[in-house]
Amino acid sequence: MARFLILWRVDTMKVPESPEEQMTLSTKLMNMVKEDLKRGMLDWGGFVGGHVGYAIAEGTEQEIALALAKYSPYIKFKVNPVLSVSQVDEIMKAMSKA
Repeated sequence: MARFLILWRVDTMKVPESPEEQMTLSTKLMNMVKEDLKRGMLDWGGFVGGHVGYAIAEGTEQEIALALAKYSPYIKFKVNPVLSVSQVDEIMKAMSKA
C-alpha cells in the first residue's frame, strides 16, 4: 500500500469571522481528524504558529482523495507519495546495474 505525506493549510478566507463560529468549525474539523486517525491515518500534526500542518496516511490515490475531499473548502492539501527505505534501496540497486 502506498504511503503519502499530506501537507495541509487552513484556507483562512473560508473561515467564518465570528469567534463562536470559528470554534464550532475547528471542533468539527478536529473531530473529523480524530475519526480519520481511528480509521487508519498514521499520523497528524499542526505546525507551531497554527493553520498549517501535516498528516501521514496509507492507501491508494483514490482513497486519499476521497478521505481529503470532506475537508473542502476549509482545508487545502498538497499530497506527496513517499518511498520506504526498502523501495529506495531497490531503486539504488537497479541504478547500480544500469
